[in-house]
Amino acid sequence: QVQLVESGGGLVRAGGSLRLSCAASGRTFSRYAMGWFRQAPGKEREFVAAINWSGGNTYYADSVKGRFTISRDNAKNTVYLQMNSLKPEDTAVYYCSVRTVDYSGPRKVPSDYELWGQGTQVTVSS
Repeated sequence: QVQLVESGGGLVRAGGSLRLSCAASGRTFSRYAMGWFRQAPGKEREFVAAINWSGGNTYYADSVKGRFTISRDNAKNTVYLQMNSLKPEDTAVYYCSVRTVDYSGPRKVPSDYELWGQGTQVTVSS
C-alpha cells in the first residue's frame, strides 16, 4: 500500500524554523517529482515548493522563496521542507504530494499530483 507520512509540524514563534519530512512507502519514488502544498482555514490549497525526481530542479512559490528549501533523499524515499524565518501567514496544514509520472519536472498545480499525505499542522505565533 502506497503511503505518504508527513512529520515535523508544530507551534513556533515568528522568525523561527521548522523542518518537515515526508516519508514515502510502498513504492520507490526516486523517479517522481514531489511537492509541498499548504491549506489555511477557509482558503484553497496552495503551492509551496516542488522538486524534480533527481533533486536538481526546484520551484518555489514567491511567498516562500528565500525562506524555504525543498530537498530529497531518494535512498530514504523522503522529501524535506526546511522552513526558516517563519511568519504567522505561513500557518496552515502542510501536505506532501507525489506526481507519479516518470522523470517529471516540478509542478505547482495540485491536480498534477496523484498521491497525497494526511498533512501536518504548522502554526506560527506572532
